[in-house]
Amino acid sequence: MISIPIIVIKLIALSLSLSVAYLAFYAYRRSESSPMFYVSIGFVFIGIGAICEGLITNTFNTSLLSAALVQSVLVSVGMLLILRSIMLDPEQQNI
Repeated sequence: MISIPIIVIKLIALSLSLSVAYLAFYAYRRSESSPMFYVSIGFVFIGIGAICEGLITNTFNTSLLSAALVQSVLVSVGMLLILRSIMLDPEQQNI
């Protein structure tokens, strides 16, 4: 069983991540700047990665190692998308 403070902290992290994702997607819709699209999708992956470890462990009765592996993959994909948004050429602004 996961303790209440851990659940609260993970929900705060998820809320913050999804808030940033929403604001980035809103900026993408206003300016049609593809880097903002990648930022928004990246923060969705990071937010899901923030809460998935405990859910996977408790829901599917898996080991902590496999749950941590899934979490690391999700967060890494999110970081790669944000990195892509930073390194995108100005000429390739449109998706």
